[in-house]
Amino acid sequence: MLEKMMQIVREAGEMVRTARDIEENTHEKSNFADLVTKYDVAVQALVREKLLALLPEADFYGEEGEKDAMTKSWRFIVDPIDGTTNFVRHLHYSNTAIALVKDGHVEYAVVYDPYADELFSAQRGKGAFCNGRPIHVSDNDVKHALTLCGSTIYDRSYTDWSFSIMRRLYDLGMDYRRFGAAELDFCQVAAGRCEVFFECCLNPWDFAAGSLILEEAGGRVTQLDGSPLDVSAPCSVFATNGRCHSALAQLD
Repeated sequence: MLEKMMQIVREAGEMVRTARDIEENTHEKSNFADLVTKYDVAVQALVREKLLALLPEADFYGEEGEKDAMTKSWRFIVDPIDGTTNFVRHLHYSNTAIALVKDGHVEYAVVYDPYADELFSAQRGKGAFCNGRPIHVSDNDVKHALTLCGSTIYDRSYTDWSFSIMRRLYDLGMDYRRFGAAELDFCQVAAGRCEVFFECCLNPWDFAAGSLILEEAGGRVTQLDGSPLDVSAPCSVFATNGRCHSALAQLD
């Protein structure tokens, strides 16, 4: 299953990497900061067809268009292009993410960055990998932590909370970065390149795959109140190398 998912996500990534005329085929969805391109739709259509041919008994829950009713035990959760604004602006920090969930638990996950040609993957209980090589979180403490963050741009009601958390983590740690593609941010923590990632509200397609990859790499992920993630609904995310999860108690 994981190998076939990796093949599918690589094919999707090739569509992203070779895309042309992106700006001319971009539209707003919920607001001016929520963009969709014809490539988001095309990649999702490709991935949906191939995944459901692989596992017809599964539901499909993708970012674009109508969602399945979510009544089946197996469920694919897909972000065809995570980091669409980066994609539109040619910033080359975007990915395609696929999670396969069974009864509410992510069992398989792939996240592919076609620009860096890095394919992150995990199967529950089997470890995490980047291009077939095992990856593991760093052992850095909070003082030496590099934090990644999202700003929940689709709902500005979270802005003050988001920036207050970022300021607190900045004071506690080394520095921060804002890259704009949550699934790939999870993978940076999983690969030991950063120690913390948080966002005040994410949709399941923004965290399902990355959360398993991080956990299988030795990290820890919860909501900002310390409760488990819920892959059936939007929620907050606090993802760390494990050692830095203690910072959660210091966020007011």
